[in-house]
Amino acid sequence: MISNMTVTDEQLAAYLAEQLPLTELAAVERALRNDNHLRRRAAMLALRHDLPYHSVGAIWRTQRLSCPDRAELGAYLLGTLEEGRADYVNFHLLTFGCRYCAANLADLRASASPAPPAAARRRKFFESSAGRLRRDD
Repeated sequence: MISNMTVTDEQLAAYLAEQLPLTELAAVERALRNDNHLRRRAAMLALRHDLPYHSVGAIWRTQRLSCPDRAELGAYLLGTLEEGRADYVNFHLLTFGCRYCAANLADLRASASPAPPAAARRRKFFESSAGRLRRDD
């Protein structure tokens, strides 16, 4: 749980960019509701974001430098990633809670499900239109 005094500028910047895990995002939001000083800090960070300000943390966050690429997520999904790297991806997804990578992994899972065979598609199409077909003798 985040208290008003422990919200860092990095957390606020990640909150503003919607890059926090959901539980941490909710905690920062609660802290912002209860603390005027914290809201002013967030507003200053939002203004600074619009200016040409570059910190290592900001670049790391916006460029998602710690995120595995799609091929690596696919290998993770297939279970073919080497153990150390698989541990990192697991940490990145579950402990860090990267929403971008979780969405990417969900997309890979959805695209990996096999499409129905052509015969099954034809049968479904025929069954859905059978009542609409008439014979004109």
